[in-house]
Amino acid sequence: MAPEPIGARALNRATLARQMLLERAGVPAREAVSRLVGMQAQEPLDPYVGLWSRLRGFRPAALAALLTEREAVRIVLMRGTIHLVTAEDCLALRPPVQPILDRELTVHQQYKDELATVDPGPVLEVARPFLEKPRTIPELRAELARHFPDRTPGALAYLCRNHLPLVQVPPRGVWGQARQVTLADAEAWLGRPLAARPDLERIALRYLAAFGPATPADLAAWSGLPSMRAVIEGLRPGLRAFRDERGRELLDVDDAPRPDPATPAPPRFLPVYDNVLLSHADRGRFGSDDDRRRLAAAPGRVRGSVLLDGTVLGTWGTEEDGAGGGVVLIVRHLRPVSARAARALAAEGRRLMRMTHPGDGARDVRMVPVD
Repeated sequence: MAPEPIGARALNRATLARQMLLERAGVPAREAVSRLVGMQAQEPLDPYVGLWSRLRGFRPAALAALLTEREAVRIVLMRGTIHLVTAEDCLALRPPVQPILDRELTVHQQYKDELATVDPGPVLEVARPFLEKPRTIPELRAELARHFPDRTPGALAYLCRNHLPLVQVPPRGVWGQARQVTLADAEAWLGRPLAARPDLERIALRYLAAFGPATPADLAAWSGLPSMRAVIEGLRPGLRAFRDERGRELLDVDDAPRPDPATPAPPRFLPVYDNVLLSHADRGRFGSDDDRRRLAAAPGRVRGSVLLDGTVLGTWGTEEDGAGGGVVLIVRHLRPVSARAARALAAEGRRLMRMTHPGDGARDVRMVPVD
């Protein structure tokens, strides 16, 4: 059967619906994290903003409880970046990403030459039992230095980071708390073993359900695993095929939502790093390459993204309002904003600030054009 045509706006609405960004979902935080196949979390509190934008009535305590009760963890996974995932997904997703972490060891700017001469076996024999209990990175480096005095402790700790399934344990990542990175072996922390055999087909289907329709290159961009193209081809008989406006074939699970392209998309505030904007080789469904370059070139720290009508309008960040007291949320926008859209953005921004700054007084939202 010939692929069905699909436009950019239809792709946008399909992915927004699956990401719970077209309409907030009334599901528990744990179910949402699972449905999203994890949330990027190298900024420890990013998932709180990501879930607030996706769930009705979300409260930070719901996610904090998942972490403290060991139902969710933060661990290096897809693309070699830290993700928040359910305990089950930690055990299922950590084994297949090992090739990514092996490759990182060979290209690390500071440690690659030394690591090329290190036998991992003895190092891991020391580190694995040591990390059955939570340890800080300085503690891990000190223990490795004691056993291997002729080696650079930082290099050996990095080797452990890439060879062992290490979770960052609470209170790191818990709303309202702060602490240096503390690591523990995932199997010891969760009391269960990693999956013996990676189920790449199931991972591919879950990706499509959360991010599709998509190309094999999109799946590889999300996972960091080049082998996923062969996996997708093996699944092809059970998938639905589309052809976009540029002639590319995209595949999808049959029963995933694909809303009418005319469906309204409300304003949404996303955290600094959100997989919805990072999980396709071609990110055109959410904005142009030129827009991304303009935002990347903007001075200052990296900020969260603002969606208007489903595409990236610009960035947002909060600042203390020195003049009037309270907090101001600043939206830096790439294109003109109508009065009606500005009111909708301001209302959503004030709702967000009620979560991020609950004890503060005046909450203002200001619109500033990107130069």
